[in-house]
Amino acid sequence: MQTPTSWTEKGYVCEPIPDGIDLKSEIRRLAKEKNAVILAHYYTEGALQDIADFVGDSLALAQQAARTQADIIIMCGVHFMGETCKILCPAKRVICPDINATCSLAESCPADRFAAFVKAYPGHKVISYVNTTAATKAWTDVVVTSSNARQIVESFPDHQPLIFGPDRNLGAYINSITGRNMLLWDGACHVHERFSVEKLLALKQQYPDAEVLVHPECKKGIAALADVIGSTAALLKHAVGSDVQTFLVVTESGILHKMRQMAPQKTFIPVPPEDSLESEACAIPGTESTPKCCACNECNYMRLITLEKLYNSLRYEWPVIEVPEEVREKAIIPIQRMLEISERLGL
Repeated sequence: MQTPTSWTEKGYVCEPIPDGIDLKSEIRRLAKEKNAVILAHYYTEGALQDIADFVGDSLALAQQAARTQADIIIMCGVHFMGETCKILCPAKRVICPDINATCSLAESCPADRFAAFVKAYPGHKVISYVNTTAATKAWTDVVVTSSNARQIVESFPDHQPLIFGPDRNLGAYINSITGRNMLLWDGACHVHERFSVEKLLALKQQYPDAEVLVHPECKKGIAALADVIGSTAALLKHAVGSDVQTFLVVTESGILHKMRQMAPQKTFIPVPPEDSLESEACAIPGTESTPKCCACNECNYMRLITLEKLYNSLRYEWPVIEVPEEVREKAIIPIQRMLEISERLGL
């Protein structure tokens, strides 16, 4: 395995790609040669989703990693997703094409501060969103994703006090639909926090027949305007199966790629963030738009993953994700509990 000269302590700059190379063909060739599986989250750019072996949300990616027979796992997603793969598959080489692809939710919940919070409430069971570091998961009784959070919360007896972290919006939503009163860590996703109620209301006026699809990481004011609230996978499934033809999509805009692929006859309109310029260029399939006019709400970290970085990461088998064994041994317990409960409930 060759090591590129352009690696740095915090990441790397892509090696120059040879002129005339067919990146997609080379990526597939290298993946086959190295027995590597490419996993991609719905929030990555469309080109990555198209070349991946499997595309899914956090729950589906964890389930896929747990059963893969590949020697190398390439996680086209953010760092905590790579950590989850490594926790589940310690003998495999897990690679994230850009080690700087972190997560605002994970960063909002440092393990030392979360541990102090947990210790302050003895007798509470701890539920952590998957969007956390391995070190934070080590202080957790069970992990959840937005796909299974309600079911896992409801698997605890009503009298059991619970802590939920780090997403206050998801936690508040789960409290509202289950009648629980979980203690919530004060964290949030930088993408879902910045959706604009004002701009959503304007789009609802413009498209009165459209359904509003909202991710539960959004703020209460946005959720109150939703026709459907659900995980990324749930919103995709609903949009494809619905008789409705137009949707206002209130989650990270990467999902629009898969929505348009699976329901090309329908119209999917990204709801803008508060600080966006007004535009609908991205609402029409096949329309190209520049960053200056794009109304999409994108995750800055997911967009660090590119085809060029995927190619180089396969070529050099780097940068690898490592999880200290003492952390892995603790963090795998709540992840396995999540997978077991999800399997039992058919999620």
